Amino acid sequence: MELLDAIRRRKTTNGAFLPDAVSEEHQRILLEAAGRAPSQLNSQPWRFVVIEDRGTIADIARISGESMTEVMSNGTFFERYKPYFRFSQAEMDEKRSGMLFDKLPAALRPFTGQVFTKRGQKLMNALGVPKTLGAENRKLVAGSPLLLGVMLDRGEYRPGQLSSFYSVFSMGAAMENIWLTTVELGIGIQFISFPMESPGRWEEIVRMLGVPDDLELMAVYRLGYLPPEQRRPAIDWTSSQRRLASQYVFRETCATQQQGWDAPLGG
Repeated sequence: MELLDAIRRRKTTNGAFLPDAVSEEHQRILLEAAGRAPSQLNSQPWRFVVIEDRGTIADIARISGESMTEVMSNGTFFERYKPYFRFSQAEMDEKRSGMLFDKLPAALRPFTGQVFTKRGQKLMNALGVPKTLGAENRKLVAGSPLLLGVMLDRGEYRPGQLSSFYSVFSMGAAMENIWLTTVELGIGIQFISFPMESPGRWEEIVRMLGVPDDLELMAVYRLGYLPPEQRRPAIDWTSSQRRLASQYVFRETCATQQQGWDAPLGG
């Protein structure tokens, strides 16, 4: 597979995976790709924990689902991330960024534009939307054949120091290598973020995975083989749009936007 093809096809999988275990060969390929990422002075600050135990996955799924229900119920999620949500295809086409909030329970659709108001929050809670979202999230994580914990060496990851930036930058490169490799292997991947949003829940996962004091757990991802046809989850938002080059590339100085690059190459 050509690299540019993999980059263009790369995406987050927010639906279910096949139940099949991710083969050890494919696990090794993914982690080798991660280990080939660049890092400051070849420090290679990343560490990974591969999780296949069904009990551990079920526990992390429970924490993730409960966390999602909590932050959706108390309004902290929508308050924190409201700049990133779009409520129409026209808005998405204009902004070309963020998430399209276009699939909600039928009873809530007339009130889509009020999601970020107190009235909208009360309505969602009354209709049980946070519980529905949490249950869907728990089911997705629990059905994942493989979880991957990503850690950084605290000797490199020292918040407030330049080495911390270098280590996070390197971790991002390692994860992008993994992400692009999943495209070639027919594997889907998604960041499990909600335990980080709810106070105290991330620490539960840290203890569960036995993360030592000299490592910092930075992220957990779920992975699995993709089914032939992906159905959108019951409650979903999409993010297929990307900014045009003229919206994020400048020429010579930041006063001049790049022109002429908006049309995709070969199209």
